[in-house]
Amino acid sequence: MSARLKVLFLCTGNSCRSQMAEGWTRHLKDEYVEAYSAGVEAKSLDPNAVAVMAEVGVDISAQYAKHVSEIMDIPYDYVVTVCSHARETCPFFPGDVKRLHAEFDDPPFLTRNMHDGEEKLEVYRRVRDEIRVFVEGMPGNLSL
Repeated sequence: MSARLKVLFLCTGNSCRSQMAEGWTRHLKDEYVEAYSAGVEAKSLDPNAVAVMAEVGVDISAQYAKHVSEIMDIPYDYVVTVCSHARETCPFFPGDVKRLHAEFDDPPFLTRNMHDGEEKLEVYRRVRDEIRVFVEGMPGNLSL
């Protein structure tokens, strides 16, 4: 068996979207892809992201927010930015790293004025499901 692809999902705070992408990739593509996530500004793991991923049987509760500088030494095959800010501030990665961009809405930003509850979680679920569709296309959409 060939080595798994190393894929970094990069976001602003590594609290939600990149964490969900890492979780989905580990859940759906672990045989083919070694998934990582980080942020250009590490914050903390979003409990709503943990909750909506748990609803579909993906446990990301042990994951934690990391600044990209903490994992720069890994030889990635792909860096996937999941927000515009990460794409614009993405650091240089040495070697033959391919950069992709997959824009996803930011649930914490979209729900910042909502009370906790179903309405808020629906935004997280929609983004969770959009990220799943992207990950399900891997590794084919990574030009293997």
